[in-house]
Amino acid sequence: MMKRLLVAVLTCICILPAASQDDVFSSREVKKWADGMVQALVDNFWGASFKEHPDRYYFNRMSQQADLGTGEFWPQAHAIDVITDVYLRSKDNKFYKLFDLWFQGMPRFNFGARQGGREKGDLWWNPFVDDMEWHCLALIRIYEATGEERYLNKARQIYEDWIWSQWSPEDEEPWHGGITWKTDVVKSKNACSNGPAAIIAARLAQFASVDAGNEKNKSAAEYQDEAWKIYQWERKYLWDAENGAIFDNMNQDGRLGRFSLSYNQGTFIGAAVELFRLTGDRSLLDDAVLTARYTTGTMSRRNNGVLDDATRGDGALFHGIFFRYLTNLIILPELDDGVRREMTDYLLHSATVLARQGVNPKTMIYGGRWRQPQPAEEPSSLNAHICGCTIMEAALKVIKNKK
Repeated sequence: MMKRLLVAVLTCICILPAASQDDVFSSREVKKWADGMVQALVDNFWGASFKEHPDRYYFNRMSQQADLGTGEFWPQAHAIDVITDVYLRSKDNKFYKLFDLWFQGMPRFNFGARQGGREKGDLWWNPFVDDMEWHCLALIRIYEATGEERYLNKARQIYEDWIWSQWSPEDEEPWHGGITWKTDVVKSKNACSNGPAAIIAARLAQFASVDAGNEKNKSAAEYQDEAWKIYQWERKYLWDAENGAIFDNMNQDGRLGRFSLSYNQGTFIGAAVELFRLTGDRSLLDDAVLTARYTTGTMSRRNNGVLDDATRGDGALFHGIFFRYLTNLIILPELDDGVRREMTDYLLHSATVLARQGVNPKTMIYGGRWRQPQPAEEPSSLNAHICGCTIMEAALKVIKNKK
């Protein structure tokens, strides 16, 4: 216990100081950046924004139509999550309209439908279990924003048919449970497939009474039990209880991939928060805080107080996922006030650096470098810009919570 406490204290001490309050931007300024960046997301990446593709209800992989490939399914969920963020705070109908279009576009453009989804009778199917999980989470949030049960019921169906079904038998060695990462790599149990799954199950428990007779629905108790199993599996096998690091995976031989990625840190935090909401078990908050401090401390120290730069590929989106779930921890009323201030300072410092140094003020696009804007003439990555938008929306939510 003393060792764990000492690690937590040292981690706090080693976090680089956040910008002073004079340096951190105001709520009016952060809203200006957030509004500009989400408009840039729609104008530069939403396929149907371009007259050449009026029914392309899908976010392009690069700006300037530099890449119209549809091989990356999972960022679509995080792009619509940003739209959900801005709709929830603005109630602007132009964002509301995107929900239905996106819901149409996902099965049409999903490359997984061609790989097996058609045969399985579900055009949302994808060989990557975590890809389907991100869409589940996005669909649940769209349901919250709109009250339209079709989104919630689609999330329930995906979870039941394609996610919980990937839970390994608990007597199967060496994993003893765990959700696989990819349907054709069934012997790899990854943080990216277990953290989100625990969040989904916990969230579905919270809505079990909605359209309770739906054939893919379960009782709140069943969902909660599944969420708890998944969380405890990840905690036991992929979490370092000494410092809060989340290891990436356990392979077929039971060996751990001992590296930590920010999005896995984030979803572990997110699962702990959602389970706390269901159970009130304060040990879950201890887990979440330790994991948050590892990310804001150890993982941020090498880049002067912010996470690493990431401009392309999957990694360009990882940090945004971390900040989404860090925000859910920060705004939790039961969180210790000192921890809340610590995490709020870190988040607002990160958002300030990103906006004032990393976003091109002419295009309002973020290219993935905290302290260097993306040149206007160069195509930008969807993943990086989603990350920037998510961080700015997180800053707005935290500032609102402070009032």
